[in-house]
Amino acid sequence: MSGYQARHRVVVLALDGLLPFELGIPQRIFGRARNADGQNLYEVVTCSIRPPGPVDTDADFAVLVENGPEALATADTVVVPSSYELGPVFDEGVLTDELAAALAHIRPGTRLVSICTGGYVLAAAGHLDGRPATTHWYHAEHFQRLFPKIKVDADVLFVDDGDVLTSAGVAAGIDLCIHLVRRDHGSAVANDVARRTVVPPHRDGGQAQYIQRPVPEPQVATTTAARAWALGRLHEPIQLRDMAEQESMSVRTFTRRFREEAGISPGQWLTQQRVGLARHLLESTDLSMDQVAHDAGFGTAQSMRQHLQAALGVTPTTYRRTFRSGTLAVGGGS
Repeated sequence: MSGYQARHRVVVLALDGLLPFELGIPQRIFGRARNADGQNLYEVVTCSIRPPGPVDTDADFAVLVENGPEALATADTVVVPSSYELGPVFDEGVLTDELAAALAHIRPGTRLVSICTGGYVLAAAGHLDGRPATTHWYHAEHFQRLFPKIKVDADVLFVDDGDVLTSAGVAAGIDLCIHLVRRDHGSAVANDVARRTVVPPHRDGGQAQYIQRPVPEPQVATTTAARAWALGRLHEPIQLRDMAEQESMSVRTFTRRFREEAGISPGQWLTQQRVGLARHLLESTDLSMDQVAHDAGFGTAQSMRQHLQAALGVTPTTYRRTFRSGTLAVGGGS
């Protein structure tokens, strides 16, 4: 189909304390989307909640924003990146009068998108009530406590709930914007944008692979020696009775005490430790998958694959490729 077609207008809301990287994501992704004739498919503009002027960032510079909040009334999609100066929005879950007045410009039916803690703004405005949503894993528990009506999923990179979409921290905003391009214009356009931006068109797994999950030591521990004993021989088969013997307990008593202290069963804890060791070996060594599986106590590469897929949402190969950036040959190589 030829002829002029109005471009989808994306308005990015720049708040004080914004992260410059996140502010640039919508322009970088939507601004690179073109149709077969090379025409831009989106128009991206930036606005603030005040008249045109400088907006502070979390860096050592400000950005000059040339549009005030009235630009929100022209948006087909509004994107709210994160900020480190959300004030009562973050602390109490309520909008400031200035922010509420700005958001009032948004027309009903406008698609709403947040990146990282930008979700707090959408939540405080009531747009996420009763909906699934996500935010940066570090703030997920706080987000859920502050907004109990939201169904928070801390494990995913983004949540698409139709007209309202939320993403996890920082780079997950890239994943979400590419997803929107794919949803709006198909895989060919999205893949072209990803290729131009030198990012994967689809990233495997969720936030779980980026979270360190050490098991906290209990205040009064009675299974500490058993855990220390097990950690020294993760590569060996470990039976529950072997761990119980380290504390001179029956299996039943040991299992109950272990759950009280660690919050999970001994078997689940062993799996977590083995997954953690496998992650370390995949990141820091060139060992084969079979050797990593053996050293981490999984026995076979297939068993390790199943456990990492279940725990992290990615395969061992994908995990190593993601986290060996210090040794990977960027842009090619064997």
